[in-house]
Amino acid sequence: MQNWITLTEAARQLGVRPQTIYAYVSRGTIAVMPDPHDPRKSLYRAEDVAGLCRKKQVGRKREALAAGTIFGAEPCIYSGITAFSKGRPYYRGRDTIRLAETATLEDVAAILWNARASVSFDIGDLPLQGDERGRQCAFTSLAALAACGHSTLGRTDSALHVEAGRLVALIAQAFGARCDTTARLTHERLALGWGQDRDGAELIRRAMVLVADHEMTSSAFAARITASTGASLPGCLLTGLATVSGPLHGDASGRVRAVFDDVGRLGADQVVAHHLQSAIPIPGFGHHLYPDGDPRASALLEVLDPPREITSFIDKVVALTGLKPNIDVALATLAAQLALPRDASFALFATARSVGLLAHSIEQLRVGKVIRPRGRYTGRALEDAGSALPAEDGGNAIDPVTLDRNRVFKVVER
Repeated sequence: MQNWITLTEAARQLGVRPQTIYAYVSRGTIAVMPDPHDPRKSLYRAEDVAGLCRKKQVGRKREALAAGTIFGAEPCIYSGITAFSKGRPYYRGRDTIRLAETATLEDVAAILWNARASVSFDIGDLPLQGDERGRQCAFTSLAALAACGHSTLGRTDSALHVEAGRLVALIAQAFGARCDTTARLTHERLALGWGQDRDGAELIRRAMVLVADHEMTSSAFAARITASTGASLPGCLLTGLATVSGPLHGDASGRVRAVFDDVGRLGADQVVAHHLQSAIPIPGFGHHLYPDGDPRASALLEVLDPPREITSFIDKVVALTGLKPNIDVALATLAAQLALPRDASFALFATARSVGLLAHSIEQLRVGKVIRPRGRYTGRALEDAGSALPAEDGGNAIDPVTLDRNRVFKVVER
């Protein structure tokens, strides 16, 4: 390859105008020298141009892969809700860790929902299903609302915010929140329902602010898919929370709590040794987004004073694996310290994350397009083009191209 090339060749390789080449030169990205055969012209370092070409190709490939695939890459959805920077999450540009020091879940809802007025989670006359409070009550109550909910289409953000606030209140009450003259905020209501004092309520408040949203999680994506069809807010939230309930997502703290039970019975040394000798990953440690440690977990654990055996267990895992505790360990630790109900970690997560799921649902509405990924067929071989139709299609031979188009149209309409 030539060491130096002309302006015309550089512009051709990069697919840009000469003015862009000049800009690269001014920024020092492409080196330049006078043309020895024509002092009125310049030559450009071929290696610098080739390097820029490689970067552009990689960028295009990643963008195309992210926008066009689900498995093996990341679907690309634009959002103004949550972002990550330097190992910390931000709610619409606000540092989540700092917000957790003083903000309430209601404050965070106003931020994530981009609300012009303050947000309240009014309980009112909520139609809870069943007599017992817990996960079943939350899901069945939400499902009942989703079955007869109003479409989100043609409604203002302010109207949606009012309904969203009632839905968060419903989830909190389903998990045991109680309301009186001294408990008007969500963390106070949950603390009252779980028999906690003011200090316990403060820890609950901090935990819920930290987990209210986490960018484009699987549950946020699921809620956005539902929202893109114009479904009701209860339907969107139900979809999201159903995804949250998975043990690899919002219910991961339940797996940690089970390990804590083993620690209480057998001791930290024996539990850690069993996992490491059996090559069984210890749940709740490490996070692919936070290689240096989950800042949400640090912000919660630093204000906790859990039983000594749990502290010993966490320290031993960190020392032996090099992995730091994530938010699932922090939530399980909080529940253990306060002796909260068995499902309290999930209750905290689900109640708080409802705010984020509703934020994603409302944001997706304004996109105005149905999310419909394409499938890549991997099943049995297709019938020959000239074969007859199955009996349910009338048994008459039809042009396979026409048949395929009809099937595609049906899929799109649905």
